[in-house]
Amino acid sequence: MNIFGIGLPEMAVIMVIALLVFGPKKLPEIGRSLGKAIRGFQEASKDFEAEFKREAQQLEEAVKAPTLPEAQEVATQEPATADSNNHAASSS
Repeated sequence: MNIFGIGLPEMAVIMVIALLVFGPKKLPEIGRSLGKAIRGFQEASKDFEAEFKREAQQLEEAVKAPTLPEAQEVATQEPATADSNNHAASSS
């Protein structure tokens, strides 16, 4: 078991020191508040990650979107220009 780079023996030493400093009645309350803080941090981290991915996807779509209409305009203009040139050449 390796949490935050701390192994089982180190975790046991930390728990014994916490028990001596805070006492057996205060430890469950401290553990509960620590658990809530960690859970809140995890939720905030997931929300941030989801927002980051959503923004990245919107940026990618914004970059791709303008190139498609320009390519379609060029494709539709070329045949029209060619037809008008042929029409002008045959009229002359």
